[in-house]
Amino acid sequence: MIIRTLHARRLRRRLLADGVLPGHVAVVMDGNRRWARQVGLDDPSLGHRHGAEHLQDLMDWCEDIGIRHLTVFVASADNLHKRAGTEVLNLMDHVERIVVPRAVGSARWRTHAAGRLDLLPDTTRHALELAEEETRDRDAGFDLTVAVGYDGRHELVDAVKSLLDSGKSIDELSATLTPDDIARHLYTAGQPDPDLVIRTSGEVRISGFLLWQAAFAELHFCDVHWPGFRYLDFLRALRSYSDSRGRR
Repeated sequence: MIIRTLHARRLRRRLLADGVLPGHVAVVMDGNRRWARQVGLDDPSLGHRHGAEHLQDLMDWCEDIGIRHLTVFVASADNLHKRAGTEVLNLMDHVERIVVPRAVGSARWRTHAAGRLDLLPDTTRHALELAEEETRDRDAGFDLTVAVGYDGRHELVDAVKSLLDSGKSIDELSATLTPDDIARHLYTAGQPDPDLVIRTSGEVRISGFLLWQAAFAELHFCDVHWPGFRYLDFLRALRSYSDSRGRR
């Protein structure tokens, strides 16, 4: 433990001294149930609670290192359709009781929601909308985007629909359409694209997460399950990013 702590301190100093740091990190927080089974918890769904609580650590790490934009993938639209109803309700309860209060309670952060909020229970949707409203006008230096009920392909469909409803004719759109036009209609409009996408739990795929936005992001896959993701793991992901961008 002491050796790990010393290594983390040295790595942090190196990154702050001469590293190339991302301005926006996105995280697929995967492996909550597998972590619960791994540590011997009787109820695997308790992993979701530990995972939700661990978000505060990630926010603190971003503050410490100076990463001002953070997006976290809490649940996909596919998760909401395929998982058992009790598990989904349990997860949404953690969003309402842990994720949102801690996000709102962190005075240095603004909160944003991304996804098909119409798929969420009314109480969860209301909690996220209220979090956005309460933090929108904060003089805060950090932005947290919570992706829940999210699907990158559906986001693009919704963006195109929104464009078509903007009042321009099909011919006019066809003649003038640019990538920036589409970006302005995404769920994440107004936020910068991620520089680094981290996925925990050993899965080497992005599962529809930020398909448009992450087109030029560095991807980092970590074998550690999300609740067990340590500060040292985070710093190693930043080092991987820095080394990759530094070579360019």
